[in-house]
Amino acid sequence: MANYLEATDIGKLFGDFAAVQNINFQVSDGEFICILGPSGCGKTTLLRVIAGLETQSSGKIIQNGKDISLLPPDQRDFGIVFQSYALFPNLTVKNNIAFGLETRKYKKHDTKKRVAELLNLVGLSSHINKYPSQLSGGEQQRVALARALAPSPSLLLLDEPLSALDAKVRQYLRLEIKDLQMKLGITTIMVTHDQEEALTMADRIILMNEGKVEQIGTPFNIYSKPKSSFAANFIGTTNLFKGRKLSDGNVEIGGTKIICSCISDSADVVLTIRPEDVKLDPSEKDHNVFNTRVKSLEFLGSYFRSSVSIKLKMESMDVICNLPSEYVLNNNLRKGSQLLISLQPEYLKVI
Repeated sequence: MANYLEATDIGKLFGDFAAVQNINFQVSDGEFICILGPSGCGKTTLLRVIAGLETQSSGKIIQNGKDISLLPPDQRDFGIVFQSYALFPNLTVKNNIAFGLETRKYKKHDTKKRVAELLNLVGLSSHINKYPSQLSGGEQQRVALARALAPSPSLLLLDEPLSALDAKVRQYLRLEIKDLQMKLGITTIMVTHDQEEALTMADRIILMNEGKVEQIGTPFNIYSKPKSSFAANFIGTTNLFKGRKLSDGNVEIGGTKIICSCISDSADVVLTIRPEDVKLDPSEKDHNVFNTRVKSLEFLGSYFRSSVSIKLKMESMDVICNLPSEYVLNNNLRKGSQLLISLQPEYLKVI
């Protein structure tokens, strides 16, 4: 697919503070991108720069082959949905959606037809004459989405659109938004701090930290192949172990040799393994086998998240692992129980 949007060396200063710096990425036509990161990492500032609501201090933005770096927002081809919905409280659903069309001098007949199409698309046709105060949070967000889509923009910008909603509504709406985006084929950039949202909705994730891009990739690649400790910790839950390289495939941690399928040029390394990749009841053929003591058990429905303690030659080390609920119950596991595990070499990654 061709690049629809390209950001090159984007930086934004507020006084002496660099909110974003050296941001580079491309977005393909029809792609769904999530800008993910903790509060204060610069993700919303970056979205506002793309929208033209903030002017970048450096760099440029190319949209569909055109340099839009200095264009005002009304000359950029996008629709935007804010976290707060920003609906006009004194206008009905119909008039909220029609607002952008009327300001663009659409004919009344075309406006009426477009509003009806969009209300049908977001499943709110029966609410056409209601006011925002008469709608639930999820319904208000769908009206805001319809209003953003009304002028048929080629780029949709979403600024934490689901964060004000409860968990059940969020889960439903994220599927609705993704289905709608795929149906329309509209290029979409969404800002979120919710890892689950990004993993389930994005074609690719731009992971940000402290104003910089930490990693860009598909949800699967960022989850399974994190390039930094921050990436490994922020996307899901992981174990991080500091060690010293002995040779390719061998690392020393706490005086104990660990076999791993990794190569590193650095003498000091950090190994990571996800809790679900820790093997239970390993056989004699398995490597990195440890007899551990259960320190905690946290029930999470289909599994327990457990912290277990490993005794190495020079120190103790805690490992987080996921234990199937049936396994915990069948083995009567509790705090203080003994548990045999393996840190499988193929799942130990070097960061």
